[in-house]
Amino acid sequence: MSLTAEAPANRFKTIGFWALKIVFALAFIGAGSAKIYGVEAMVAEFDVVGLGQWFRYFTGIVEIAGAILLLLPRTTFYGAALLTAVCIGAFFAQFAVLHGDVIHTIVMAAILGAIAWFRRKDVLA
Repeated sequence: MSLTAEAPANRFKTIGFWALKIVFALAFIGAGSAKIYGVEAMVAEFDVVGLGQWFRYFTGIVEIAGAILLLLPRTTFYGAALLTAVCIGAFFAQFAVLHGDVIHTIVMAAILGAIAWFRRKDVLA
């Protein structure tokens, strides 16, 4: 395969990867901000979870930090891994306590896990 055929494929892969990271970062910044600002639905949800409102603040901070780490090229692995852990925690909260939709947590964890997997070389280097 020639270099000219590989260059557009790599460019599209890079653009797609960045678009995916930006979408996830915006989603987690939004969710984390809602938790920190005390949106009524978030306060009620964390009341049902039963770990206290401190956990809502903690989760919001972790989500925003993970989103920022996700966007920085050198820390993408750490951000994706952190947000994968958040999604796994959300899965268990939805499944065991809230009895809500778990599909979105599974899909998000799988995508973020894949991002972490593809960026694992950053940790190994």
